[in-house]
Amino acid sequence: MDHIDHILIVDDDREIRELVSNYLKKNGLRTTVAADGRHMRAFLETSSVDLIVLDVMMPGDDGLVLCRELRAGKHKSTPILMLTARDDETDRIIGLEMGADDYLAKPFAARELLARIKAILRRTRMLPPNLQVTEVGQLLSFGDWQLDTTGRNLLDREGTAIALSGAEYRLLRVFVDHPQRVLNRDQLLNLTQGRDAELFDRSIDLLVSRLRQRLRDDAREPAYIKTVRSEGYVFAMPVEISELRQ
Repeated sequence: MDHIDHILIVDDDREIRELVSNYLKKNGLRTTVAADGRHMRAFLETSSVDLIVLDVMMPGDDGLVLCRELRAGKHKSTPILMLTARDDETDRIIGLEMGADDYLAKPFAARELLARIKAILRRTRMLPPNLQVTEVGQLLSFGDWQLDTTGRNLLDREGTAIALSGAEYRLLRVFVDHPQRVLNRDQLLNLTQGRDAELFDRSIDLLVSRLRQRLRDDAREPAYIKTVRSEGYVFAMPVEISELRQ
């Protein structure tokens, strides 16, 4: 049986929940709705979804708090599309820095929401063209870090796992697969998001900023991801590759 993508809609506005849910169902998706963080947590305790549509402005824990919580837990790789009534770039930046995959301001057209959801799902499942998925996983070592490609875990010197969102993992994979090579923003977008990406211009810069934080890289004098003025970014560390035994 073919997989039907399951979308969780978290919004305190009942009318919006129902309208979005009905529209997505008519277009072949499976949906579940939650009115707030409590209902979202209860559902995710026993279920998994392919994507979460998360409203920012909600009573109690708002969408930004919930996004941070999701990225720190077992659903850290589940794509998140954030909604808000405020068309404020600061909100967009904060949401993306906390791990959201995309952002859509209210009011929005249902068709645009559907297009964003499908684009996120496509690029979530898209590996860079020259990344090969093998039965035997790889351990990629660079500086004080290791990346376990089987468990998709970033490990520090003590072996502690650092949570990465799906977008952060894909970007790090691109960097460690092309060490010491300058990559411009268009190349990074194509490799991590796919050519149909519909993110705004600063999305790669925000992802790089988040990834530097995960790597504890000083943005003023980075050792791992260096900015090449007017060109893009370069992963400055050499990378050693070893196979993981099953």
